[in-house]
Amino acid sequence: MSSRRPSRWFRRLVVTLVVLAVLAIVVDRAAAYVAENQLASMAEKEAKQYDVRSAGTSVKIGGFGFLPQLAKEDFSKVTLTMEKPTFSGVPGEDLKVELQNVHVPRSLLTQQSGAVTIDTTDLQLQLSPRELARLAVRSTGLEGLSLAVVDGRLHAKASIRGFNLDVPITPQVTDGRVALALGQMSDSIPSYVQDAIRSQLATGITLPELPFGAQLTGIRVVDNSVVVTAAAKDLKFNG
Repeated sequence: MSSRRPSRWFRRLVVTLVVLAVLAIVVDRAAAYVAENQLASMAEKEAKQYDVRSAGTSVKIGGFGFLPQLAKEDFSKVTLTMEKPTFSGVPGEDLKVELQNVHVPRSLLTQQSGAVTIDTTDLQLQLSPRELARLAVRSTGLEGLSLAVVDGRLHAKASIRGFNLDVPITPQVTDGRVALALGQMSDSIPSYVQDAIRSQLATGITLPELPFGAQLTGIRVVDNSVVVTAAAKDLKFNG
């Protein structure tokens, strides 16, 4: 009999610990859900200050355990996603913002007033080649220019001075603008036409103000889209 009692006691202890662990996880996730919704609402409000709108905004708090991080009022990583965003009237496909070292007051859970401060913000804005082409025409004056991704590379297409242009281009950031470096053009296009095209595109594309005032850092082709990267420091979301 004495050997069975400790065994039963041990089983009860294990069950109790498991139940408590599950309850802790449930409470942690419930609190995180409230905070994520509150952060998403604050981010949307701040985004509007930069003329940014979206079809939907969501937030995911990373790191190990929400409540331990909240106790310190410091989250190592928060991911903000805005679906089908527009910035300064320019439609995008997707916007993902990685927030590093996010300082969140405990009052966030009770939806009281307060401010969230972010040390470092890394932004990825996904655009269609069509929208980038529109921005290029606006900046360079090269009417009829279209852009498309062909075999993983960005191609520029246009009819200029009676010559049809279809050439790969490499987008790159130069002095805060997006420059379009042209690849090898057909020998059928006279050199003076090639020089004129290169000169116009070399002036670069001036992008409208990016979300959250981020500064342009890079641009690359991903699948059938163009991804613009940017960064900001000391961002602040007001409650």
